[in-house]
Amino acid sequence: MLPPAAAALAPDAILLRELLAVSLTGIIFYSPVHAPTGSGDIIDFAFEYLNPAAQRMMSMPEVPTLTHNQQWPHSIAHGTFQFHVDAFVTGEPREYNVNYQADGYNNYYRLAARRAGAGLLVSFTNPADQPRSPVEVALRESQPLRREDGQITGVTVVATEVTEQVRARQQLEQLKQELEARVQQRTEELSTQQNQLQQILGEVPAAIALLTGPEHHHTFFNATYQTLAGGRARPGLAVAATYPEVAEQGFIDLLNEVYTTGEAFRGTEWPTQLLSSTTSQPELHYLDFIYRALPDAQGQSQSILVFAVDVTEKVLARQQTEALQADLLAAARRQAQERETFRNVFEQTPALIALLRAPEHRFEYVNPAYQALFPGRLLLGLGMAAAVPEAQEQGFVATLDRVYQTGETFFGEELPFAPTPVEGQPLCTQYFNFTYQAYREGGLIAGISLFAFDVTEQVLARQQRAAREQQLRDLFEQAPVAIGILRGADYVVEVANPLVARLWGRTPAELLGRPVFEALPEARDQGFKELLDEVRQSGEAFVAEGVPAQLLRGDTTQTVYLNYVYQPLRDADGTVTSVAAVGTDVTAQVRDRQRVQELNDQLAAINGQLEASNAELATSNTQLTRTNVDLDNFIYTASHDLKAPISNIEGLLYLLQEELPTAVVQDQTVGPTLTRMLDAVERFKRTIDHLTEVSKLQKEHTPAADSVNLAAVVEDVRQDLLPLLQETGTRLVVDIAATPPIHFAAKNLRSIVYNLLSNAVKYRSPDRAPHVDVRAHIRAGHTVLEVHDNGLGLAPAQLPKLFGMFQRFHDHVDGTGIGLYMVRRMVENAGGRIDVHSQLGVGTTFFVYLPHTANLGAQPFLPFLPS
Repeated sequence: MLPPAAAALAPDAILLRELLAVSLTGIIFYSPVHAPTGSGDIIDFAFEYLNPAAQRMMSMPEVPTLTHNQQWPHSIAHGTFQFHVDAFVTGEPREYNVNYQADGYNNYYRLAARRAGAGLLVSFTNPADQPRSPVEVALRESQPLRREDGQITGVTVVATEVTEQVRARQQLEQLKQELEARVQQRTEELSTQQNQLQQILGEVPAAIALLTGPEHHHTFFNATYQTLAGGRARPGLAVAATYPEVAEQGFIDLLNEVYTTGEAFRGTEWPTQLLSSTTSQPELHYLDFIYRALPDAQGQSQSILVFAVDVTEKVLARQQTEALQADLLAAARRQAQERETFRNVFEQTPALIALLRAPEHRFEYVNPAYQALFPGRLLLGLGMAAAVPEAQEQGFVATLDRVYQTGETFFGEELPFAPTPVEGQPLCTQYFNFTYQAYREGGLIAGISLFAFDVTEQVLARQQRAAREQQLRDLFEQAPVAIGILRGADYVVEVANPLVARLWGRTPAELLGRPVFEALPEARDQGFKELLDEVRQSGEAFVAEGVPAQLLRGDTTQTVYLNYVYQPLRDADGTVTSVAAVGTDVTAQVRDRQRVQELNDQLAAINGQLEASNAELATSNTQLTRTNVDLDNFIYTASHDLKAPISNIEGLLYLLQEELPTAVVQDQTVGPTLTRMLDAVERFKRTIDHLTEVSKLQKEHTPAADSVNLAAVVEDVRQDLLPLLQETGTRLVVDIAATPPIHFAAKNLRSIVYNLLSNAVKYRSPDRAPHVDVRAHIRAGHTVLEVHDNGLGLAPAQLPKLFGMFQRFHDHVDGTGIGLYMVRRMVENAGGRIDVHSQLGVGTTFFVYLPHTANLGAQPFLPFLPS
C-alpha cells in the first residue's frame, strides 16, 4: 500500500507509514482475485502490504508472494475467507473473532475489515503477541507454594547465581515479596477476569459449553449454546437427556472417545439434525465444533470444552453458490450447443428464415428453404427491393420499413405472395404465416429477422372445405327430407334445414345454436333424451318407423307420426361428437293404416267362419306332433340301445390291447390301428350322448323360464374356461353389465354362452393372438348378445350349413357338430333367433336375440331428433 522509499512522500503519508510501523496491531491490505469465468465472484485475495506487526505475528514478508488461500488453506472451513469476501462486497465494516488452529497457527485472533477503494483493509490482534513484564517472566519460571487448604503461601523460583550468592539471596527475598504481592493482585484479577470471561463467553456468537464427567453433565453453557439447544439445556443435565436426537447421530460416541482418550476432536461443517424449539421437528444444521478434554491434576479427563459455531447459513450459501456456478457453467455450455443446434435447425427446417441488415434490408443470411422460394437468384449481399422486386410491388418492403423504423414486430397470417416464376412456369400464388422482428445491436435496431411458414396447402384445403360445406348446406336446404345435426351432450342444433324446422314447428333462427330440448320444451319429457344418450354413447344408429310424437302446431299440441334415423357422427379420432337426424312426416300414411285397421275389424266376422278350418288344421298339427314325439322316442331308444354294444366293443378293444404282446402293440401298423379304433369308439359315444341331448331338447319346447342375469352367466362360464383362456393366451373382453334381466331357462342360457365362448377359443387362428369380445345391447324387446372373435372364420358357402346337425368345417379340433345345432334350437324354442357374420381368415360374430322382461317397444320416440 505504501512504497518503501518514504523520502518522496508527503508529510501525511510519512506520518501514516510511521504510524503503521509502530502500531502493535497487525495491518494487511489485500486486492481481490475474481473468477476467470467473468461471473464477478471473488475466489481469493492477493497481499499488497503487511505492516511490521503483521509481519512479526504472521512470520511473513512485507509483500508475500502467496495469496490468502494459499497461505491459509483452512480459512475457508474456518469462515475467515467468507468474512473477508462479505466485508469487501458489502463495503460495510465487519468484525470477526476466530480461534485459528490450522496451517501452523494455534491462536485467538480478533479481526476488523472494511473496503478501501479497490482493496480490502484488515486489522487484527493476537493476545499471544503482547510483551510480558519481568514479574510475569519470573512467574513463568516459578512454582507457587500452597498449604493443604490450597491457599498460596509463597513461590519457589528457579534462578541462576551469576556472581555472588548473597546478592542472589537478597534479590530472591525481594523477588519473593514482590511475588507475594503480585500473587494477591493476580488472584483478585483472576476473580475479576473470571467474571468478565463468563460475561464475554455469554455474549460470544459461538456456542460454548463445559461438560463434566463420563455422562457429560452441563456445568456451564452460554446463551448461544442455549439457543442452539432450543432452550433445553439445564445445569447438571446430561447431553443425552438434553439432545436425545443426537445419540443416534454419533455425538455421544464422539464425546465418550474424547473423554476416554483425551484427544481433541474437530468437526467441520458437520450435518446435524436438531429439534426446532418452535415446531419440535428435526431441522438440519451444519456445525463447526471442537471437543477438547480438560484433564485434572493427575492428567485424567475431567471435563470436555465444547466450542461450536452454527455455519448453516454459510454452508447453504456456499452450496447455493456452487450450484449456481454449476448452473451457469451448464448454461454456458448449453448456449454454445444451442447456437450450433439452432444453425443446424435453421438449415434443415422447412420454415423460411432470413436475416436482413440495415435500412435497405440487405440479405445477410437465408436458409435453404428461403432460397428455394427463389431458385437461381442471388440473394446474399443484395437489398430486398433489388433481389426480390415483386416483394416491393406487393407491399412487403413497405412493411419491412415500418418494422425497422418503429421496432414493432409484424405478424402476417395467410398473406398471399406471388413470386416471379421461372421461365416457362405459370404464376402461382402462395400463402404464408410470417413475422418481421427487429433485432438490436448496442441498443439500436440493426436489422430484421424474417421467419415464415408456407401454409398454401392449408389455405387451399380450407377454401375447398368451405366450398364443400357450402355445397353440403345447399344440399341440406334442398333435400326432400327433414335433416338436423345436434352437437355435444346438450344436443345443440348446428344444422336445421327448412323441412326439419317446419316439422318441429319452429323457424331456423329459433333453433340454430340452441340445445334442442330448450328449443322444443314439449319434447323433453317424452323419452327422447334417453334415446339420444343411448345412440351417442353406443355409437350405433337407431331406426324407427311410425313413432308418435306430441309437437306444437300453432298454439296446440298435435300427435304426428314419423319415420326417422339417428346417425352418430364421429371426428377424426372416432369419437362421437354429433348426431344427425333424418326424418319424414308419415302422419298421413299412419292415418291410412288406421283406416285399414277399421276395415280389418270388419273382416273379423269373416275370420270366424274360418275357425272351423283352423280346427281341422289343429287336428293335423296334433298328428304331426305325435309323429315328432315318435321320432324323438326313436332317437332316444336308438341311442340308449346303442350304448351297450359300443361299450362292449370298447371293452373288447382294451382287452385285446392288454392281451396282445407288447411287440405287436408297438408295431407300426397294429398300434396306430388300435388307437384309431378307440378314438372312433370315443367319437361314437360322444355322438350317442349328443343324440340323447338333442332328444331331450326336442321335448323341451317350453322349458321353465326365469329372470336371468346375463352378466352373471357369462362370468360363471368365464371362470369355467379360465384354464383354457390362460393356456391359449386369449384376451376376453366383456361389456354387458348394464343389460336388463333375460326371460330364459337358466341352464339353456348357460349352455348357449358356453358353446359360443368355447368355440371362439377352439377355432382361434394360429397367426395372431386370440381376442374375444362379448357385448350386449337392447333392441325392441330383445337383448342381443354379441360374441366377436378374430379366429379362423368361415367362407360364405359354409354359413348356410353352420347350424345343421353333425356339420363340421375344421377337423383339427375335436367335436361332433351338434353344439351349434343345439344352440339354435334352444334360442328358437325360447322365441329368439341367432344370426352369424363371418369372414374367412378374419373372424366370426354371433348375434343371439334373447327375450327379456322389459318392453322398449312401448316407449315413445321422437324420430326426427338426433340422439
